[in-house]
Amino acid sequence: MNKLISVVPLVSPPHPPSSSDGFCPSIRIFNSELMEEFCDFIQWLGADMSIKILASLENPTDLVRASAVSSSWRRFIVMNGLSKQLCMRMFPEVSSVAHVIEVNDRIEPLQTRHETSIEWSSLEREHRVYAFLAKGFTSFMKKDCILEAIVASSTDNYPQESIHHTLEPGDRVDQRASYWSSEGEVDPAVPETLVYKLVANLCVITEIHIHPFQAYFQFGFPIYSAKAVRFRLGHLKPTYEIEEDMKDESTAALRFIRDNVVWTYTSPSFPMAQESRLQKFELPEPALCIGGILQIELLGRVQKQEMDEKYYICVSHVQVVGRPLSPAFDVDIIDPSGKCTLKHYADADSCCSPTKTCEGEPSGSPSRFRSFTASIRGWEQLIINTLLGGGVMVGNDDSDDEVIA
Repeated sequence: MNKLISVVPLVSPPHPPSSSDGFCPSIRIFNSELMEEFCDFIQWLGADMSIKILASLENPTDLVRASAVSSSWRRFIVMNGLSKQLCMRMFPEVSSVAHVIEVNDRIEPLQTRHETSIEWSSLEREHRVYAFLAKGFTSFMKKDCILEAIVASSTDNYPQESIHHTLEPGDRVDQRASYWSSEGEVDPAVPETLVYKLVANLCVITEIHIHPFQAYFQFGFPIYSAKAVRFRLGHLKPTYEIEEDMKDESTAALRFIRDNVVWTYTSPSFPMAQESRLQKFELPEPALCIGGILQIELLGRVQKQEMDEKYYICVSHVQVVGRPLSPAFDVDIIDPSGKCTLKHYADADSCCSPTKTCEGEPSGSPSRFRSFTASIRGWEQLIINTLLGGGVMVGNDDSDDEVIA
């Protein structure tokens, strides 16, 4: 059996001198069998300095290993919530978590425990959940995180130029043009927004890809890009009411977004090139989206359509690259300010956050937002199915699809 190797300080001298090479001679590596003869550094340095040292660990695996050194080290790490502090340093948005819950299928026997035992169990649960969460933050893989398109601020010809076409990887489907188009505006400064639901309520987002649409069926093959883009991440308020007079139209959905979505992250603005290619916009730092709502702001217009002398923005494809933390984690927003309950599914098999199957269809129980959008857009799908033939005929050319590994 391998012996546990730890770095521990000598008890004496209390103020160890430094050697000429700068190495403190009182710090040595000892076999765990000899640790009984010496005091570990948590006892030697005191709580405050020990917290500063352990808080400098950036890898969650190192913190878990430190908690396994001894029962006293584990108690110190758990009592001081160091795994939660690590998560908050990685993503300050974690500070909005008010409670943590472990969800599993195991039925534990009812036990009578003292108040101190209950408190310790709660601290241990938080330590486990945040340790797994920190590990999830660092175990990163690229994936398209969009589940569905919700609404656009305007649409020129619905449903032929709907936001739903931006989920297609190319600019043509079944020999027809596939893109979203805004309404025309005389003022090129008028912005547009596209709103999407992500695949999970908890996602780490690193970059967003947007492909401006080139109108190959118009003279000169104009590209209807925006001048710049900006991104927002947010969540639904914990409760909402659907008005009785809400109509099945985009204005109703936009009003819902305005009144019931809280934006918790706003990126800087990125310039967009007037080029027909998948343009990648990398966030300055990975952003944690709690709530699973993304808004793309298209700022400014550059291309005027000859036939009506108005400016348009058109997009053929959107990708959101990051890592969904489902099925292991989910969140419930419990307060309009954004306070939430973090749920950890120990078996990682039954998370409530919707995910995509290999066929790209959502699975699992529908979220409140998906239920809402289904109710206000039920007629949309009927029109799309019956009028699928509408659009511009093009040749059967190959598209430049890009796959997220």
